[in-house]
This record gives sequence, structure tokens and C-alpha cells, in this order.
Amino acid sequence: MDELKQAQALYDTLVEFAVTYSFQIVGAIIIFLLGWWVANKIGHVVENLMVNKKIDVTLSRFTGGVCKLVVLGIVIIIALGNVGISVTPLIAALGAVGLGAGLAIQGMLANYAAGFTIIITRPFVVGDTIRVRGVAGVVDQVMLPYTILIDEDNVHIQIPNKLIVGEILHNSAENMLIELEIGVAYSSNVDDVIEVIRSAVGNVDGVSAEKSPAIGVDNFGDSSINFGIRVWAPAVRHFEVRYALNQAIFNALQQNNIDIPFPQREVRMLD
Repeated sequence: MDELKQAQALYDTLVEFAVTYSFQIVGAIIIFLLGWWVANKIGHVVENLMVNKKIDVTLSRFTGGVCKLVVLGIVIIIALGNVGISVTPLIAALGAVGLGAGLAIQGMLANYAAGFTIIITRPFVVGDTIRVRGVAGVVDQVMLPYTILIDEDNVHIQIPNKLIVGEILHNSAENMLIELEIGVAYSSNVDDVIEVIRSAVGNVDGVSAEKSPAIGVDNFGDSSINFGIRVWAPAVRHFEVRYALNQAIFNALQQNNIDIPFPQREVRMLD
């Protein structure tokens, strides 16, 4: 009998709560759903406006996300107030929980802090070619916790932002430097060799037209004059262009009868 009375009391309480607060609950749900839709719209509008104004994509996404979260926070406060729930104790409780969670996830928070620093200081932007901690690729996305690179093999590399901030960072924008060296015989005419190499390099697909190749005598070897070649090419095609350059230069030297020497030793037999 006691169990039946308890069940009846619980049922009566639920019915009374539903009758008293049903409209407020339904209203809160409607407010939340409508607010969620509005927050998404505002976030997208802000992001698109900034992109149309030629503002950096990363900063545009970040600002749009912040606007969305701010609007959503206001909507949640309004929805809770509609049900009659005071948000002041809730905010205090969330603060205490946040403090404890912050101590437990310091590593994750470090990534978010580093991501915020990258977005504000902009040491690189989407589309740049960077090298950090031995990893290189084109920046695809800059998120708060991590940055995504795409290398020449189309592999997506996810780097935690705390491993980027404070490290030595190489930013080559869209193009990456390719350095080559080739030796020719001392009997060769230096000016002719430079012109042959320059012509061969200029015919290779992928070599940047914005920066002229740098070609000149780099050093003198035991059996060759060594020429240095510096050209720029898209990072996503680095190795493809490098191999094409080597082949084009070799073929051009052969076609112009310019010798590429190799080490030789003379052995004499003494009686």
C-alpha cells in the first residue's frame, strides 16, 4: 500500500508540474530551436561578410563562430528564464565545474590558447606553405585546437596548435624553394652553361613565373665547376617539379655537349 501511495504521489506531482509548466516548457523548447537557427544564420552571415571584404578566412571563421556562441548563450538564458529557472546559481555552478575541468584538461586548453594566438597574430593563413617540427604542407584549416596541413601526397596532417606556437616556423606562402647543384667540366664556358640551364629551367612546368630562377657558380670542385640553381615552385608539387628540373637540366647539357665530369684516378705501376 505504501508503494502505491508513493507512486500515486509521484504521479500527482508530475501531472501538477505538467499542467503548471507545460506551456513554459513548450515555449522554452520553441525559443531554443528558433534561437539555434538564428545563431547559425548570424554566424554564417558574419563569416560571409568578412570573407567578401577580403578578410582572412581563418579570422572570418573564428569571428562567425564567436558570434554564433554569443547568440546561443543569450537564447539559452532566455529559454531557462521562460521556465522559471534562475541562471545565477547555474552560472556559479558552471564556473566551479569549469575550474575543475580546466585543471584536468590543461593540455587541451593549451591547444585552444595557442589556436587563439595563431588566429590573432596570423603567422600564417589558409593557403600558405609552412614547415614546422619537420612537417611541411599547405595550410588547409586553422581551428582553435589544431591546424590541418595537406602535403604533396594529399595526406591531411593534423598538428596540435601548442606544438606550433613558440617553434621555429618556416612560411613560404604558396611556393617553396627548390635548390639544386650540378657540376660541369672546367673546359666549359660559364656564360653558356648558365644560359643553357636557364632555358631548361624556364621550360619546366610548375616553376614560378613570379620569381626569376637564380643560377650561378656556387663553388669549385676537384674536377668540376659546380653551379647552384634556386627556383620556386608550388609546395604541393615540390618533388614533381624537382625531378622534372633534374631531367630537363641533364638533357639540356647533353644536347649542348657540355660534359658532366666524374671522379677519375690514374694508377701507375712502378717496376
